[in-house]
Amino acid sequence: MKKLGLVMAGLAMMAMAACTSTKVTSSWRANNVQQLQKDNKIMVMALVPQKDRTLRSQMENNTVAELKRKGYNAVSALQEYGPQEFGKMGENQVLRKLQGSDANQIMTIVMLDKGRERSFVPNYQPYGYYGFWPYYSMWSSRMYAPGYYTYNTKYQWEGNLYDLKSGQLLYSVQSQSFDPPTTERMAVLYAQQVVKDMAKQQLLARK
Repeated sequence: MKKLGLVMAGLAMMAMAACTSTKVTSSWRANNVQQLQKDNKIMVMALVPQKDRTLRSQMENNTVAELKRKGYNAVSALQEYGPQEFGKMGENQVLRKLQGSDANQIMTIVMLDKGRERSFVPNYQPYGYYGFWPYYSMWSSRMYAPGYYTYNTKYQWEGNLYDLKSGQLLYSVQSQSFDPPTTERMAVLYAQQVVKDMAKQQLLARK
């Protein structure tokens, strides 16, 4: 009985991990792009609803940290300029500002969508391997017991890497986060998965 309980607990933890995953769904790299040089400066800029300023900071800071772990000179746009620096600027003003920062590339992280999904969970537990009577008594008492609904949050993200001098799109990555336990954890997993994909696409040098 004790061993079965441990197995069930392990399965529950695996299910929870699966339900709170952040993963890359697709990515693209321009054909003529050379591997990024480590002395290049990469500006990371997250674009999220204004009310989610904490999330913006988390997404930028964790992506910057992950790029730095790969040996790259990455900086956060929020840390460099504050939350409202580009709010009333036009295209030329923004580009001059960024180019004046000595940044070579800019990586935007855009929240494409954030929504809630409702799922019905039936009142069922896998009691079958306890034997006939526990299985029978469980179902006889629960046959008419109602299930319940759970609500899960799903984020859709798109990251684009641009060359600031030419304006060329160098790399694009799409990802999703399903029901993250916290936004900080989501930001950590996002940074890990995206930087891993950048290395897979041979944009980053191996450390």
